[in-house]
Amino acid sequence: MQKLIKIFHALSDETRLKIIKLLEKNELCVCEIVAALDMVQPKVSFHLGVLKEAGLVKIKRKGKWILYSLDDSELFKRFLIFTVLEKISDEDIKKEIERLRDFKQNQDPRYCPR
Repeated sequence: MQKLIKIFHALSDETRLKIIKLLEKNELCVCEIVAALDMVQPKVSFHLGVLKEAGLVKIKRKGKWILYSLDDSELFKRFLIFTVLEKISDEDIKKEIERLRDFKQNQDPRYCPR
């Protein structure tokens, strides 16, 4: 029961839903998510922690960087993630997608693993 509570709690926040949508196509580092959401890093890290604790995102280390991606390893989580992604259109996070695109075009490669 606690596992379900964590999952639904994680899905109950607009910022976390936006993060899930941003991770739909690519893994991202925290700096990219910070730029896309136009939020400070501690807030973004908090939301990523909630999503990770719920088992909805996973991490991969690349040197000193941590890359986040969706964790759809379980059928139930895969279904939930698919449902969330289906309900959120790119238009719903248009500003965030544009900020992420701008950040990626202008980022200094010393500060991000891409």
